[in-house]
Amino acid sequence: MVQQILSLKDHLSLPSRWIIISSWSYDLGSSGLHHILSSGLNVNVLIIHTTPYSARQSNNHRQHDIGLYAMNYGSAYVASVALYSSYAHMMQALVEADRFDGPSVVLGYLPYLSEQTSAIDILKETKLAVDAGYWPLYRWDPSKEDEGETFSLDSDHIKNDLAQFLDRHNHLSQLVRSRPALATDVSGSLGQSLKDARLLKARDEYNKLLHVVNAPPMRIFYASDGGGAEKMAKRLAARGKIRGLDVNVAVLDSISLDALAHEEGYAVFITFTAGQGEPPQNGKKFFKFLNAAMNQVDNKAIPLSGLRYVVFGLGDSHYWPRPEDAHYYNRPSRELDSKLSLLGAQRLLELHLGDSQDADGPETQYKVWEARIWKLFGVDSIEVSQKEAQPITLEHVKAASGYLRGTIAEGIADLTTGALAPTDPPLTKYHGIWQQDDRDIREERQAQGLEPAYNFMVRVRMPGGLCTPMQWLQLDRLADEYGNGTMKITTRQTLQFHGILKKYLKKSIQDINKALLDTLEVGGDVNSNIVCSSIPTMSDIYAQVHSFCTKISDRLMPRTTAYHEIWLDQKMVAGHAVKDFEPVYSEWYLPRKFKIAIAVPPTNDVDIFTNDLGYIAIIDDDGTNVIGYNVLVGGGMGITLGNQKTYPRIASLIGFCTPEQAVDVAEKVTLVQRDFGDRVDRKTARLKYTVDRMGLENFKTELEMRLGYTLQESRPFSFDRNLDEYGWVEGQSGRFYFTTFIENGRIQDTQKMQLKVCLREIAKIHKGSFRLTTNQHLIIAEVEKDDIPKIKDILSRYNINNGLSGLRLSSSACVAFPTCGLAMAESERYLPLLIDKLEIICEESGLRNDSIMIRMTGCPAGCTRPNVAEIGFLGKAPGAYVMLLGGGENGQRLARVYRENVTEPEILAILAPMIKHYALDRYEHERFGNFVIQKGYIEAVKTSHEFWK
Repeated sequence: MVQQILSLKDHLSLPSRWIIISSWSYDLGSSGLHHILSSGLNVNVLIIHTTPYSARQSNNHRQHDIGLYAMNYGSAYVASVALYSSYAHMMQALVEADRFDGPSVVLGYLPYLSEQTSAIDILKETKLAVDAGYWPLYRWDPSKEDEGETFSLDSDHIKNDLAQFLDRHNHLSQLVRSRPALATDVSGSLGQSLKDARLLKARDEYNKLLHVVNAPPMRIFYASDGGGAEKMAKRLAARGKIRGLDVNVAVLDSISLDALAHEEGYAVFITFTAGQGEPPQNGKKFFKFLNAAMNQVDNKAIPLSGLRYVVFGLGDSHYWPRPEDAHYYNRPSRELDSKLSLLGAQRLLELHLGDSQDADGPETQYKVWEARIWKLFGVDSIEVSQKEAQPITLEHVKAASGYLRGTIAEGIADLTTGALAPTDPPLTKYHGIWQQDDRDIREERQAQGLEPAYNFMVRVRMPGGLCTPMQWLQLDRLADEYGNGTMKITTRQTLQFHGILKKYLKKSIQDINKALLDTLEVGGDVNSNIVCSSIPTMSDIYAQVHSFCTKISDRLMPRTTAYHEIWLDQKMVAGHAVKDFEPVYSEWYLPRKFKIAIAVPPTNDVDIFTNDLGYIAIIDDDGTNVIGYNVLVGGGMGITLGNQKTYPRIASLIGFCTPEQAVDVAEKVTLVQRDFGDRVDRKTARLKYTVDRMGLENFKTELEMRLGYTLQESRPFSFDRNLDEYGWVEGQSGRFYFTTFIENGRIQDTQKMQLKVCLREIAKIHKGSFRLTTNQHLIIAEVEKDDIPKIKDILSRYNINNGLSGLRLSSSACVAFPTCGLAMAESERYLPLLIDKLEIICEESGLRNDSIMIRMTGCPAGCTRPNVAEIGFLGKAPGAYVMLLGGGENGQRLARVYRENVTEPEILAILAPMIKHYALDRYEHERFGNFVIQKGYIEAVKTSHEFWK
């Protein structure tokens, strides 16, 4: 038996031998590696370097010299690879090493921080290391000497100075000859020959590039709400590292005054201005420490006498335009600079202030300031020809997410924190999930040393806002079991839940799925829950429009299987035999969110002109069939305050299509936006900017080229309202519909009204359906005549919709505080209180039952569409709003900024005489929005570019 086995020994040989280690000796000469290299055996060594570039010690020698040491033997294959930089390059190197007849050494870079480190963070570290030249990619194959391709430098961003030096010295003879002229022992004497002298010169140049320059450390601290100051700080840090500085960057709240007092080097502060001259959220704790220290300062003890610092501030001089508010401009940076000096710190440069109103925004002053920073650190004379590493953007995150997987599955399984990994919340939006925290108690928890009170908002997909009573009951139960006990009807005609803890997140999604619903296609850079007119009186038309609505939703649905794998435990096909493919979106998805609406004249209840893509149904003369749709593109409400590159826009009419063509039109418009939308600046990435950049006619030409036919001329239409009509109506089918007012869409039980219980009782007996409206209200639809008394009895028992004013019935507000991360001011919790006071004015003027459309958002995103309201408010700071007037009563005209900063006393002082004037001097049936234009309170906005004038 033994002899038989030995006779087959050639068949039993190992195809590949590898030794894998994760560290090696700094003293190459005493390393055991030379035994393998000198043996000539066909053995492969994989050495994994795990120290992240951002965590490297600036005074350590580079460990990559082992590559030079291995190449010294001439008979060894050597390569340097990085898995997360180039998978193809790594595989090529491993295959070549395996095929090489002799010893091979492969150096692999795989940064490790902790078990919780996300794949995206590893990608960032690897990109930084490779782009900065810290980890060069190359392959050295002595077997290719005859081909003249012994050494292959594969890094795209290898340090240019090193590359030039290699070129000047014939690429260092040790890299082009099969037996480099290096001493056998690198630890030994150098300079004994011309070749050794050249090597010494090379190594000196090499080390000069890789070691920290003789300058003080740079410690950068930033405070940022919107991300601008953070990006600026990290960019400064990256540029400092390229210049050889020892740089660290951290949020301002991460350091105490005591630690700052003992900080070595120079402290660089970059801070944004939030609210009414307040420090950003991640800098408030430090400012409290600073103010407390100011109260305790005496002449005997100066707490920061050893600190040397510079400050750069970001603000907007027009954000608070009134002279009496000018002190809010860049107040955090000015206070920081002043108080640090008063506490004994040494100011190294005068304060520089970046203004959003400058030609290049804050960058105008930042460029001047940065140049002085390099002079301060003594590195201004260093020529930087290396290409700067590009920041990781959301576009990279999407592409690297594995079709929206990221590390979401790992994150929801980690119960040591209530949050997900930083790169996952942008991805969970595509799954209908938003990570939030309770901002009411954020500072309190921070003071206690606790993480924010993280929770999640979950939004359900309901094309056209339609759901069954059974689904309603299941969602009602879900809100109680997993959420905060309430449901919110959104302006996208669906329901969302707040306050869901991470440990219940997966179960809540599964329960939604059991109700035959899902949470896909409601957020992220994809189609966002397509909406359509509720039109309770037009049963036949509604059925056709809603069917069209679901067809578009199905066509534009993301095809990734990530949702089902992560939330519904549907396993991937073994070995990834079936790969994800996004025929519409691609791996990059769209540049920004995408909203579609379908309106049925004469009701514009969906505010058709505010959507990226809109369809206006054209009805036949009998009123029973949709014969086609007028197509509109380029609507949108969101802006960035102070940034005039952003603006609201009314959608433009481009033609007419038949019902058979309409779904293809939706797909092709989406494809044009995918391919032509701005992927550099998300603030100008919506379709409205694409249309204006391309020009409407060019956009239409591109669309028609993709369609393969020309759109027909648009058909006549007219709208007479964009609000819901409340109460009972009879539909074409003979069934009845009741539209109930739900203030700001919040379905909850209070001491005044048990709305949630009421709707639950109705759902238990209702045989029809529920329709949600984009004005955040609810229609109890398709009620049989015999069932009307039962429904009315329940509504009466819970006192629903009794005695409400016209102003309140025409109001709408977004969530804002305490959960929305974008909120700058109150909205849902404040608007009802403001209406209480405005109702008194209306009552006194005899306008209690008159409709005046009033809408409010807690930020400039415009979710409730205040930019087309007769009275609109955009939150800009706690208690302060931008006030808009003059929106069209049918949603056809933008409102204009009337005051850039108003508080409640000013709102009441402005509106009281205006409403009284309206009551006394209006034309018959004249709406308030038209009146304020007719009487000269404000000029009508004719084009979107007039909005800021």
